Amino acid sequence: MTLKLYIGNKVYSSWSLRGWLAVKQSGLPFGEEVVSLYDDTWESRRQDPELVPSNGKVPILWDGDAAIWESLAIIDYLADKVGRDRFWPADDKARALARSMASEMHAGYTALRSQHTMNIRHVYAPEPLTPEVSADVQRITSLWDQAKREFGTGGDYLFGRFGAVDIMFAPVVTRFRTYSIPLPSLASDYCQAVWNHPFMVEWSAGAAGESWVIDKFERAAEQA
Repeated sequence: MTLKLYIGNKVYSSWSLRGWLAVKQSGLPFGEEVVSLYDDTWESRRQDPELVPSNGKVPILWDGDAAIWESLAIIDYLADKVGRDRFWPADDKARALARSMASEMHAGYTALRSQHTMNIRHVYAPEPLTPEVSADVQRITSLWDQAKREFGTGGDYLFGRFGAVDIMFAPVVTRFRTYSIPLPSLASDYCQAVWNHPFMVEWSAGAAGESWVIDKFERAAEQA
């Protein structure tokens, strides 16, 4: 049975990007449906049967009559179906770091996420970062550096091959690009590798075809 994934706007929805990348990484066939977030019918649409299990949140993956939401849950569900090694490093020490980084991404970096929302439609001129955002950027890039130096020398991604941790950090890569956030060279090279991944190219092409504009995710200067 073909999987069905419900996602939000590709321009703006960071969690949808993670869920979509996870299904692409699984290699399993799936259908997708984009639901526009925060429009005039959003509150009523959240009550549709396809979205009710997740309390109206996206992404939500349906496998027959089984619903899976939250990006890490989707990753783990798919890993159970196709094999853990498609998503996670085989080495115990590497996998321990990878799972910890993915969980920290899932729960943390609130300053970066709230002050620099995902919007892959634009590349803005750089602006000074708040101390809280600077701290998030420093923490993220230091973890990237650790993963790359200890476990990622065999490929372009954090643990060599593209996997779950790259999926979890992909929206951060888009934020760093959108807001022209300065990065050390290793982090910059990693961001370019993620941005150029075929899955990301496909997602970006889909985003380019969207006409929806959500004002609260646009910079004031762009709205003027």
